[in-house]
Amino acid sequence: MNVLHYVNAFFSNDAYWQGYDGIPTRVSEHLGYTLEALALAALIGLPVGLVTGHYGRGGNALSLIATAARALPTFGLLVLMTMLIGFGMLPVMIPLVVLAVPPILVTTYEAMRSVDPSPVDAARGMGMNEAGILLRVELPVALPMILGGLRSAAIQIVSTATIAAYVSLGGLGRYIVDGLYQRDYEKVVGGATLVAALALATLALFWALGRLTVSAGVRRSN
Repeated sequence: MNVLHYVNAFFSNDAYWQGYDGIPTRVSEHLGYTLEALALAALIGLPVGLVTGHYGRGGNALSLIATAARALPTFGLLVLMTMLIGFGMLPVMIPLVVLAVPPILVTTYEAMRSVDPSPVDAARGMGMNEAGILLRVELPVALPMILGGLRSAAIQIVSTATIAAYVSLGGLGRYIVDGLYQRDYEKVVGGATLVAALALATLALFWALGRLTVSAGVRRSN
C-alpha cells in the first residue's frame, strides 16, 4: 500500500471523526498544547528581546543562551523532566517552551537592532520617552521580523508537540505513537498528515496576521 492509500483510508474512516480518539478531539488537544507553549515562550522571549534590542545590550549573551537552548534534545529533556517531576502537562511544556524561546528572543532582538536610527533619534529629540520610542517608533517597523520569529517558533511547537503522547497525554502524536505500537500504519500516516496540515495552516495564519497588523509602508520596504 502506498502513502496516499493510507491517507485516504484514515480520513474516510468514520471511527476517526468521533469520540475521545476522534480527529476533532486530537486536533483540539494539539492546538491547546501549541498555544500554551507559544504563549509562555512569547511571555519570556518578547519582553527580553524588545528591551535588549532597544538598548542594544546583551546581544552576545542572548546568542549564547539561544545556542545552548537549541542544542538541548527535546525528547531527552522530556524524559528528564518526567523523571524529575512526574507525568503531566509541566514536563511537556518545559521542552516545548525551551524549543520556542530562542527564535522569538533572537529574532526580536535583531528586529529591534535593524530599525533605522534616524526616526528613533528624531523621536528622542522631540522629548518622547524610551517606552514611547520602543512601542510607537521601533515596534511597528520591527513587527514583520518579530512575527517571523513567532511563526518559526509556532511551527516548531506544532511539529514537536507530538511528544505529549509519549507521556500519556493526547494530541496528534497519539495517532503516531499508538499506530507504531499497534503496527497500524494507516493511523501513523494519518497522524503525520494532520501535523503537516496544521503546520501549513500555521504558516497561512501568520501570513494573514502580517497582512492585518503590519502597515503597507513597512511591508513595501521589506
